[in-house]
Order: sequence, then structure tokens, then C-alpha cells
Amino acid sequence: MVQGPDEGTVLPARPLDAIDQDILKILQADGRASIRSVSERVHVSRANAYARINRLVEDGVIRGFSARVDHERAGHSTSAYITLKIVQNTWRTVREQLRQLPGASHIALVGGDFDVLLLVHTPDNRALRELVLTRLQAIPEVLSTRTLLVFEEEDLEPET
Repeated sequence: MVQGPDEGTVLPARPLDAIDQDILKILQADGRASIRSVSERVHVSRANAYARINRLVEDGVIRGFSARVDHERAGHSTSAYITLKIVQNTWRTVREQLRQLPGASHIALVGGDFDVLLLVHTPDNRALRELVLTRLQAIPEVLSTRTLLVFEEEDLEPET
């Protein structure tokens, strides 16, 4: 959904065709791909590729361009998924506090045995322990946590 001209209205997203999907795959694999390269690979003019990418950005399909980081090589050798049970109806408050945590890289409200799934990357186990025991458990709306240490991880990259 995209914000409409009136701030309160939300417009439905435009459907994506096969060319849009191909453009997304290319940019997910290489966010630095040139317009020329994208246009050649999807067999459209550069102007068409440029317009499509701009529309995907304006519609909020593409939220930004970033680098994929090897967290271990970047000094964050400990990763963990942390599940949280929270007080009912406090998701927005908790989410804002979780966004402030050092090393938090993904936050999801989920259904099931717990309410929130949080992915964190920390320099070591000591920093992870500090994050869980001091920062997370100090949030009043957090009822309980469970930490799942990641032994090995791999980002799945789209095929191009």
C-alpha cells in the first residue's frame, strides 16, 4: 500500500508484471547495477527501465538500496534470534524500543507461541548477554525472552 494524496488514504499497490519482477531480482542481487545493464537484461529501453525503477521506488516496492554485510567479518561474530512474549496491545511501543537496540537487524510481530522475533548481531557472547539481560528484559512490556544462538547463517540471494 502506498500513501495517497491525502495523508489518511492508502492506495493499493499497482500490480507488477514480469519485467518489474525481473528488475527486482536484478537489483536484489546487485543494487549497484546500472540502468543500462538492467535495461539490457530485461530487454527494454533505458528510459523504460529508469521509469520502472522510479515507479517501484515511489510505490514503496523498493524501499532502498544497501550493501549485504558479512556480520562476522564486520566484527559481529555472534548472532541470535530472540523470541519475546509481550503484554497484549504493546507491539508499537515495544517495536520502537527494539529499533534502538544495538545490533538489532530484523523485528517481526508473529503469531504462535511467542509474539516477537528479533534478530541481533553482536560482537560476542558477552555483548549478547548484556543486550538480553540488561536491555531487553528491562523493557516493561516484555514478559519473557528466549535466545536462540545462531551457529551458522547464510543470506539467500536471488538468482539472476
